[in-house]
Amino acid sequence: MNKRTNIVATFSIVASDPKTGELGVAVQSKFLGVGSVVPWAEAGVGAVATQALANPTYGPEGLRLLRAGHSVNETVHMLTEKDAQSSERQVGVVDASGNAATFTGDQCYEWAGGVTGKHYAAQGNILVNKETVTEMGKTFESAKGPLADRLLSALHAAQEAGGDSRGKQSAALYVVKKDAGYAGLSDVLVDLRVDDHPDPIVELDRIYQLHQLYFGETKPEDVMEITIEEKEYMKKALRQLGYVEGIDSSDDELFDALQTYINTENFEARAQKRGWIDRKVYHFLQNQV
Repeated sequence: MNKRTNIVATFSIVASDPKTGELGVAVQSKFLGVGSVVPWAEAGVGAVATQALANPTYGPEGLRLLRAGHSVNETVHMLTEKDAQSSERQVGVVDASGNAATFTGDQCYEWAGGVTGKHYAAQGNILVNKETVTEMGKTFESAKGPLADRLLSALHAAQEAGGDSRGKQSAALYVVKKDAGYAGLSDVLVDLRVDDHPDPIVELDRIYQLHQLYFGETKPEDVMEITIEEKEYMKKALRQLGYVEGIDSSDDELFDALQTYINTENFEARAQKRGWIDRKVYHFLQNQV
């Protein structure tokens, strides 16, 4: 097989938020299932993106080197110095303190290169232009909110600036934080992939918003009392969805049905005391009928 057959032509950003302890990678490519190859991260340690003629061993080995106390520059050097095909590789590395480094081998297909900035490294190959990478970095620096939101904003900006010259196919978002995963039993905060889609970043954004709905915490301003008007609407909606038998159901029947609906839709984390509802859950119900 030609050694260039499996080139992961892509753009990615690895980043850290030292204040929150979040570390992550966002990536898009004209490549099937890019999330299975490029992004690697470990809570309290760092994040790595390996692409171009991707070497998947760069992920776990890079994290091992960071864990052992090596700097990001030392990590990149140690990954590439003994790799006979490093001239065709590309890698970005960030540590938990936000130090970042990027490497592009001189045999990577144009446009190829990377930039580093405050707490991030952005890189890409076979791109329309350099701006794909520079705008990715600038947008990350100016974006607000959790690390995942900022990484997604950076991907959108990169695509708008030019993107992969071969087109679009897959995207992924991977963010870790100590004990921030499901039920506090893992470090994986966000792990979302779009493996094959005509507009993968938009689709990734859509499922990320669903992820936030299902697993995000209810904000105080989103807790709303169920008034008479909402009760009547919810009775009709829940009747249409098969949770209540009639619009003349009592309040107890309505609230029991609402709890069943919340459990069925996996919104337990957003459940409120009887007579109250998370505004986002209410809007989700509205959009279903």
